[in-house]
Order: sequence, then C-alpha cells, then structure tokens
Amino acid sequence: MNTPDWLPRDALLAALVLFVGIAGTGILRRFLGELGYNGVGRIVFVLGYGGMVFVLWYGWVRPLDITGPTEE
Repeated sequence: MNTPDWLPRDALLAALVLFVGIAGTGILRRFLGELGYNGVGRIVFVLGYGGMVFVLWYGWVRPLDITGPTEE
C-alpha cells in the first residue's frame, strides 16, 4: 500500500492503534453492557485502553532518547 508523503506509515499505524484502543473497546463495552455483561464490558475496556497505552509507549515513546544536556 502506497501512502502519501504527508502521511507516513507510522502515523497511520498510530492512528489505527488509537482508534481501536479507544473507539473499538468503547463500542465493545457498550455492546456487552446492553447484553447484560456490564462487568465484563468494563474489564474489556480497561484492558483494551491499557493495552493501547502500552503499545503506544512501547512502539513510539520508549525508543526516544529523552535526556537533558550533558555537562561538558
């Protein structure tokens, strides 16, 4: 799949992870709540949202070198 230059593949993947982690788990939580599985829906949402945060941290934030200036 060719993506335009202004939309790198990393940004597209991050947007997909955010969408699934927030909207996907929210929709699934609502669906489970309507079926009477409100507790299961809460667990699914928390695990999905937490998993999304972990994936974003592991894939994009952890590799960054966030250090201050060094003494010279």
